[in-house]
Amino acid sequence: MKTLILVLLALWLVFAVLGAVLEGLFWLTVIGLVAFAATAAWGWLKLRR
Repeated sequence: MKTLILVLLALWLVFAVLGAVLEGLFWLTVIGLVAFAATAAWGWLKLRR
């Protein structure tokens, strides 16, 4: 479970950076950051138990 969360966090971070670097893909940055925050919150709740 911990590995899955870390892989997802890394994937969302890559999407956010790609969206910020490539012009016209601001929507990808927003989606990447929202998905990163959601995965981080979900992982924090799961691993806390």
